[in-house]
Amino acid sequence: MAKQMLTGRGIRGREYALMIKYPHVKEWVDRMAAMCQPDQIHWCDGSEEERVRLTAEALKAGELIELNQKKAPGCYLHRTARNDVARTEHLTYICTSFQGDAGPTNNWMSPREAYRKAREIFTGAMKGRTMYVVPFAMGPIGSPFSKIGIELTDSIYVVLNMRIMTRMGKAALNALGPKGEFTKCLHSKADLDINRRLILHFPEDNAIWSVGSGYGGNVLLGKKCLALRIASVLAQREKWFAEHMLILGVEEPDGRHLYVAAAFPSACGKTNLAMLLPPEGLKQKGYRIWTVGDDIAWMRLDTDGQLWAVNPEMGFFGVVPGTNMRTNPNAMLTVKSNTIFTNVALRPDNTVWWEGHDDPAPAKALDWQGKKWKPGMTETDGKAILSSHPNSRFTAPFTNCPTHSFRYNQHHGVPISAIIFGGRRATLAPLVYEAMNWEHGVFMGATMASERTAAQVGAIGEVRRDPMAMLPFCGYNMADYFGHWFDMGERIRQHPKIFHVNWFRTDEKGRFLWPGFGENLRIIEWILARSRNAVAGVQTPIGYVPNPKDIDMTGLRLPAGAMDKLLAVNKKEWLAELDSVGKFFDQFGSRLPDELWAQHKALRQRLLASKA
Repeated sequence: MAKQMLTGRGIRGREYALMIKYPHVKEWVDRMAAMCQPDQIHWCDGSEEERVRLTAEALKAGELIELNQKKAPGCYLHRTARNDVARTEHLTYICTSFQGDAGPTNNWMSPREAYRKAREIFTGAMKGRTMYVVPFAMGPIGSPFSKIGIELTDSIYVVLNMRIMTRMGKAALNALGPKGEFTKCLHSKADLDINRRLILHFPEDNAIWSVGSGYGGNVLLGKKCLALRIASVLAQREKWFAEHMLILGVEEPDGRHLYVAAAFPSACGKTNLAMLLPPEGLKQKGYRIWTVGDDIAWMRLDTDGQLWAVNPEMGFFGVVPGTNMRTNPNAMLTVKSNTIFTNVALRPDNTVWWEGHDDPAPAKALDWQGKKWKPGMTETDGKAILSSHPNSRFTAPFTNCPTHSFRYNQHHGVPISAIIFGGRRATLAPLVYEAMNWEHGVFMGATMASERTAAQVGAIGEVRRDPMAMLPFCGYNMADYFGHWFDMGERIRQHPKIFHVNWFRTDEKGRFLWPGFGENLRIIEWILARSRNAVAGVQTPIGYVPNPKDIDMTGLRLPAGAMDKLLAVNKKEWLAELDSVGKFFDQFGSRLPDELWAQHKALRQRLLASKA
């Protein structure tokens, strides 16, 4: 049996006994340790002293590189293995007794087979290593939203990131109680062999096993694995929402705070919107923006019959390339201290750089793999060699963000006035339109799609369906997930209005019609005005679009006719879209809610009856 660490590097005396006082926790840890065979076990308490000690160990082992502490205080660089740089969706499984419960959009494996395969890899995987026991809470501890997990890992990088991303340590374990339910999360880097890599979710056991990876998206098990895949199952069972959504607070000129939740597929500006700065024209009116969350929203019905939301996380795990003071100044300010960078370039002065940084490219640097790099280097086929991986990341504390909301840790969360879905469509979707009612809004979310860009795998312009931006993260049959949205609609007494936005509409020459970035608040302003019925909308077959005069354009001049193009609805294109949607729906068979087919039919009838 592994040595339980009581002195020196571990928890001492009475404090240690407190950490393992719950038999159901200790029994599970001992059982997993017997399989993984670590040399020792460390129960994490989340203290500052522990962080300092583990950071020193990570530096000594080469897991972290210390950055220039004068220019980047508390910041470090981590490099993953070359074959371990992103989420591996094809190796990510939902493991349910019946395949139909996982649905056609998830990879499925039976629990028996999944446990068998994983045990073969986990057995002895931690020999010569320390197993870290990481108790953590998602959502404010003690609130109705809170869920407790315990992750066992052999990676100091994981421990230090979980410190940033979750409420980690003794407080989380104490909140669990002597018989409390917790998500059992097991992780080992093992040998980092992609052929021996598995990310397994067991909704029926409230368990997650991840092996063979060290990349954050696969191994920070409180994030996508628990907060979305497992939580989505819990949410259906317990009647709440676990969604891949940012939460944004808008302080209006009269001091009123209103909140929206918004879902976007990748490459649609989600983090940029979460950290939005008002354009000068609206800033002068007195608008302020507050960031509640950039990635995940848990929403529950409160006693007022309204949806209230929390961000279950405590940090940001953001993509670095393209981030600069123009695209996202708040993100740049967020990463100035106490941040762990992953797979970016290291400059000679021990600061980091990436493609799209404000600073010009350094004359020389070490790239994300630790190799010598300089601008202009190319592959044999002439392709540019990048200094930083396209999926390089930063992990930073939520409170680093200059616009973080004072309500980020509120036990009841914030009331949601509007839900926004978005996508990247060159010609189809208007800049913004509003659903006619909740059921139509669910249809709008269920049919979300984006066109692939040059930076994504697949043919440019190919439409990729990503309902509610949850396609990779829904932990059960997506048809049942849609049904859950309809069921929740019947329970909600004060429905938030539902909208769709598209910042990426182009003209005949492929140029963006809308400038995006901070100007998007102009559209959010209209959305909030519609949410309290302060302005009228123009009815179209697909929903309500703005009257152009109701969008405040102070300080912004668009080319003549641009707004008309941004809000136009093309009947022919929408009828073709419905054909594509029908093929997408067909894969769910009889489990697809009838309400979606009814909405599909109604939209077709409205389009055929329209004169446009």
